[in-house]
Amino acid sequence: MKFSPFALILASAIVLPGRADDTTNRWFIDSDGGITWKVRRNAPHNDNIEMSGKKVSVIVTYGVDKNSAFRTDKLVVFPTYRTVPAATKSLVIFPFKDEDSPRLLMNRNPVAAQTVTRIHHRGIMTASGTVGRGKELGWTRTIFPSIDKPMVIEEYTFTNNSTRDLIVELEDTRKIVRTDPAYGLDGASYEVSMRVLDPGERTLKPGESATTSVAYGIAKSGDPLLVVDAAAEEKARCSLVDSYLSELQLETPDRVLNTAFGFAKIRTTESIFLTKGGLMHGPGGGRYYAAIWANDQAEYANPFFPFLGDPSAVESAINAYHMFAKYMNDKYTPIPSSIVAEGAATWHGAGDRGDMAMIAYGAARFSLAYGNADTARDLWPLVEWCLEYLNRQVNSEGVVASHRDELEGRFPCGPANLCTSSLCYDALNSAAMLGRELGKPESQLADYQQRAKALRDAMEKYFNANVEGFETYRYYNSNTVLRAWICIPLTVGIYDRAEGTINALFSPRLWTQDGLATEAGKETFWDRSTLYALRGVFAAGETPRALEHLEYYSNRRLLGEHVPYPVEAYPEGNQSHLAAESALYCRIYIEGMFGIRPTGLRSFDCTPRLPKEWPSMALKRIHAFGNVFDLAISRMDGGKLQVQATAGGQVLQSSVIDDGKTVSVSLPK
Repeated sequence: MKFSPFALILASAIVLPGRADDTTNRWFIDSDGGITWKVRRNAPHNDNIEMSGKKVSVIVTYGVDKNSAFRTDKLVVFPTYRTVPAATKSLVIFPFKDEDSPRLLMNRNPVAAQTVTRIHHRGIMTASGTVGRGKELGWTRTIFPSIDKPMVIEEYTFTNNSTRDLIVELEDTRKIVRTDPAYGLDGASYEVSMRVLDPGERTLKPGESATTSVAYGIAKSGDPLLVVDAAAEEKARCSLVDSYLSELQLETPDRVLNTAFGFAKIRTTESIFLTKGGLMHGPGGGRYYAAIWANDQAEYANPFFPFLGDPSAVESAINAYHMFAKYMNDKYTPIPSSIVAEGAATWHGAGDRGDMAMIAYGAARFSLAYGNADTARDLWPLVEWCLEYLNRQVNSEGVVASHRDELEGRFPCGPANLCTSSLCYDALNSAAMLGRELGKPESQLADYQQRAKALRDAMEKYFNANVEGFETYRYYNSNTVLRAWICIPLTVGIYDRAEGTINALFSPRLWTQDGLATEAGKETFWDRSTLYALRGVFAAGETPRALEHLEYYSNRRLLGEHVPYPVEAYPEGNQSHLAAESALYCRIYIEGMFGIRPTGLRSFDCTPRLPKEWPSMALKRIHAFGNVFDLAISRMDGGKLQVQATAGGQVLQSSVIDDGKTVSVSLPK
């Protein structure tokens, strides 16, 4: 059998729940820090989750019918097995349906259905249940990607719950599909396979268990199939997840927020692929792999990665900026919006979306937070080039023009939009700080500061408006309807119209059950704007309202109907678990709640927003500014706040400030 990889994308629909108004959490936080759904009869439900390794990604669609019978489909993505032409979605993607799974035999008779009682997520998906009227046989199915191979593993563990011997077999099933060489890069043909690794009958005495595994993988035609040690693969995946959770820990009195933060770290950090072009963070979602974008990677994820302390994440960020830097030129034609196909091609289909503002914003913030002078010097020319490009796009009214914004024309954005100018403003400020650390000419840094001030003044004249009764911003020059991205000035330190903007964001015109509508009156939402807004509202000091909406959002995404991560959009993408959105979720806390604003390679401003009902909060094992440290905020008698940075049991800096004030923190070199 041969297939065209392109047809599979359309043929494999991902099932998602409806958008019903259900305020009861389906899931709960379990004792191991994961989340669990205890399945009830007569409660059918479907959902999906994406999990990734350096050579594979899998979207597992799972669900139960009214009788609690379990079903799971798998959409397996192989990012580095490329097809033609060299484009974003030119890769092998294959769906394995539930009916493709090997049959389970008990006492040599096929089992009609496996009743599920529990589903669990913690970087690995586990489903458990029973078989038989008397629940004689217990079963567990564990699904996860290999951390470094183009392979997904599904382990089946069976336990004899009866008082007699049971014969159990997972049939020796194989499925191999060869791709047409006409579609393969350089004429390559690939073999996508599903195989039972250790088939055969097992006789289980009462209380005994046995495990059989299934591997879903790929190889070039003619190459041997990979040798698989399923137990070792599971151990490696568990260790990787533990490493994500052990660094940059959030400690607050709210267990849901702490857990959602931990899960977001998993999703954004696992989605890094080892490609011909090096490590590349990728959005995922069944569409976007082995490719980078000026928004998702340069702007959203990369400024977060220094704090996390994962070497692959930092390497992928530096690699992304290097890839963009290759397209700098003397004529100042724009850098492409996206570099795709493992770095071999580009996409620039929407023109300049404000991409140079995104790149300069992200590269400058990343360099400051990472705290490595050599890396900062390496990335400085990219920041400098992007700022010069942006200077050439300033229009007659003093704001920055761009063809589109990051929504690429899905919604109107005019000849100049609020996002591009806001990001440029922040990039100019960061560049002045970074340049001072690198010893750049004072005249150049003063120019950046002057340009930032002039841009802010121009933004006030160009974007300030009463929109639908709110003293906020028009998103572009003729905009008369509220837009979600009016939140972005709050994230770059512009609070002049904070009250009206926050009232508009949380009004029924924009706030929906899934966060912010992209445009008032429309059903479309993109989580990224909600995540920016929550960060900005905290930064602006409206802590009670920010916390209320953060708690609602976190419960819905972690424990509601589609879990456990932030999503991309709806209806487009049908709420895919894109990876950069999870980075934006973490940044709500770092930059919003804890108010960390990088100011130097070893320094940052801290404007903490400790909720009144919380005695304290902390970020543990922060990897940033060339140090590994803890940052604790606690409320003192009289309402003042203590801000304390510690490392290895030693106090690096301790300050007492009034609530709402800023302290400058300097760390050792």
